[in-house]
Amino acid sequence: MLLLSILLLTSEAKGVHVECGKRPIFDGRVQYSRIIGGMEAEVGEFPWQVSIQARNEHFCGGSIINKWWIITALHCVVFEELLPTDLSVVLGSNDLRSSSVEIKGVTRIVLHKDFQRHNMDNDIALLLLDSPITFNGLTEPICMPRKPSPSMWHNCWVAGWGQTSSDDKNSMKTDLMKVPMIIMDWEKCSKAFPKLTKNMLCAGYENESFDACQGDSGGPLVCTTESDKTWYQVGIISWGKSCGQKNMPGIYTLLENYSLWIKKVTEVEGRPFNAEEMRAPPNRKQVRSHAAEFPEPGSPRFWILISLLSIMLFRAIFS
Repeated sequence: MLLLSILLLTSEAKGVHVECGKRPIFDGRVQYSRIIGGMEAEVGEFPWQVSIQARNEHFCGGSIINKWWIITALHCVVFEELLPTDLSVVLGSNDLRSSSVEIKGVTRIVLHKDFQRHNMDNDIALLLLDSPITFNGLTEPICMPRKPSPSMWHNCWVAGWGQTSSDDKNSMKTDLMKVPMIIMDWEKCSKAFPKLTKNMLCAGYENESFDACQGDSGGPLVCTTESDKTWYQVGIISWGKSCGQKNMPGIYTLLENYSLWIKKVTEVEGRPFNAEEMRAPPNRKQVRSHAAEFPEPGSPRFWILISLLSIMLFRAIFS
């Protein structure tokens, strides 16, 4: 009984808080690269990235927001009129051909009811998985954006398995590719894109042909701040005029506008998304609640307590 208590306490200590936006396996600097004609992402660099597939073929990206839910672009699933049983979500590896990928089924597709086909407004959807994800370093949740968002994100990237050549549909990669991004001024971007709404943002890279392309849609635009190494999903790859044209940004769904929608939808579906449990706080002391005064696993206090409990267990058995 005492041993069971030890195991339960350990489990509770581990499960008190899920840190989103962390990359425990990737411990190097992000390297300069691009999707179109670019470089592969490194192992564990984007552990929240998933491939959404139909009939075992990749067609869109998505991201893990908690153990039950994937967020993606609505147009990925609505234009093809796909059913949940048509979809699978592949996660846990940059290489879609890898034997170590994890495959999840989808039980529910939730579309934003105010999606506008003519201008792609509210291009956001949620996929409910048929079983929960176990986070392990290769699969991790991304943080939802802060409110209010920082005036300037410091470091932004997109990644995907889409086309690496804008005019070649056969140029999709089975290895995850990445590209740096800079968020553009909304007013300036709206002059080039008259259909732009306040639910969208523009991102690109000036004087370079860095971009997302077909097959990357639904994937996340992720950023950090200058003072915080935690990664947040700022946007969802949505649409654009072309792939890889210089000084022509791509258009992304502005995720900060949908926090309440995500909360309501997940509650209705019976798998609520709790942003408070998923955030990555600034320091460890704020991670623990009053019900979690058990020492953090791996800490000196943790092993001292385990040793003491083991001695107590030994005496209880042999006395």
